[in-house]
Amino acid sequence: MSDVNVDTFFEVPKKQRKISKGQVDLPVLYFDTSNVLAFFLCPKKSVAKLLEGTGLKAGLTIGKYSVVAISFYEYRKTSVGEYNEVGVAIPVLKQGDVAPLSGVTDLFRDIEKRDLGFYVVDLPVTTELANAAGRELWSYPKFVTNIDFSLEKDRFHSKVLDPDSRALILSLDGRLGLGTTVPPLSPVTYSVHKKNLLRTMVNVRGNVKLSFPFGMKLTVGLSEHPMAKRLRALDLDGARPIALMSTDKFQSRLNEGVKMGRIDSIANA
Repeated sequence: MSDVNVDTFFEVPKKQRKISKGQVDLPVLYFDTSNVLAFFLCPKKSVAKLLEGTGLKAGLTIGKYSVVAISFYEYRKTSVGEYNEVGVAIPVLKQGDVAPLSGVTDLFRDIEKRDLGFYVVDLPVTTELANAAGRELWSYPKFVTNIDFSLEKDRFHSKVLDPDSRALILSLDGRLGLGTTVPPLSPVTYSVHKKNLLRTMVNVRGNVKLSFPFGMKLTVGLSEHPMAKRLRALDLDGARPIALMSTDKFQSRLNEGVKMGRIDSIANA
């Protein structure tokens, strides 16, 4: 008789990977998480500059602007411990791919078939284990620092501090606003790992609220950290998100990345 208590979302085959801080099982499992995902419009030229040499191009553009996402996480229970994380990411396509006619809704298509993904520009975390795993297994641009996260019924606040000077890198604060329930977004990420383009699927489930938070504002602080400089280059100081997705019932699986080819070959395709 099968075990009726087995959760098939998490009961998947595992692979062990050694890293400098010990051992990690893949996929990494996230059992209890809160997440806020904010979308911004940034100058197209500034976004393109961050993608130089990756074999990727901006995947969602509106006139002179490209979409940039900043995602905030409070991981309360995972297979690699408890930690917070903030990701700055650009929706992208590989050079030569055609932008989907469906636009942003393509992010909700079958994750196995989707080309539109996210290229991660910065990914601060709060623990050494999460940092080592992300950098060594996926080459995600992680660093360790302090990250505050507070998601209440109708308000959100988070801030990221400079790991050296303790100055503010960024903060996002404001009311969530009215919204509606939408399916969770299971992202595909692209990263450059050992000169190869790595495609990684993140399976997500949970209840998500989509809102248009007119009172929410992003502030870039006085830090001279490279992340703060990139945020300023994207003209994000004082920016307001065009849309927001939020949930305190977020679960996910971060899968092993798949090599898509050398970035020089992709860029010249």
